[in-house]
Amino acid sequence: MAKISLYRQIADTIRTKIHSGDYKVGEVIPTEAELREEFSVSRVTIRQALKLLIANGELESVQGSGTYVKENKVNYNIYQQPSFKEKWAHLNVATHSDVMTFEIIRPSILMAENLNINENDRIFYIKRVRYIDDNPIKVEETWLPLALFPDLTYEVMQKSKYDFIEKTKGLVIDRSEQEIIPILPSAEVSALLGIDPNLPIIEKRTRSYLQDNTVFEYSRNFFKSTDYKFTLVAKRH
Repeated sequence: MAKISLYRQIADTIRTKIHSGDYKVGEVIPTEAELREEFSVSRVTIRQALKLLIANGELESVQGSGTYVKENKVNYNIYQQPSFKEKWAHLNVATHSDVMTFEIIRPSILMAENLNINENDRIFYIKRVRYIDDNPIKVEETWLPLALFPDLTYEVMQKSKYDFIEKTKGLVIDRSEQEIIPILPSAEVSALLGIDPNLPIIEKRTRSYLQDNTVFEYSRNFFKSTDYKFTLVAKRH
């Protein structure tokens, strides 16, 4: 295995400090001279490390001002299924949800099929805007069978839906099927996210299952394309 170059090792250390919050988004990082002293390396090595992080969109150099931590896109691993709160637990940020709609309705023919229920059953329809600090990150529409969650409340949906399902209801969440689609936002979604309605966004449609294969949720999430990127690892068998 090839040895990692010294400048890449330094770049990884700086990257770790960004992820841990030691270097915060929007703040200037130590100067080249300070980094040279910290790592006991040449100016060329420091400049190579910074050049790599700038090229990767993690840092931004401002002439005459310094090098700043850039607000990078959120890396959304579609193979993981954490709650919104769990996804951000490693960072020093506040998350919250504004519940825009919370109602019990009859499912459409399509939604009855998505949830694998009868058309005469009733379901919850919930719309939320999810925030990191004061930044609206995504708009989420969720449909859940009333029969599975008769005690679901508005207050629960202001917090963590997955905490309620797993800790309060004692159910085991197993997996989800996800579909990613680039779209233009509706006027409502663009207003909720505070974006130009002509800016494409990402829609993620998700069908989620419990351990016994019961469909417990169908959802549509709308993400700002400027804030998110989706990753997966493909293997050739």
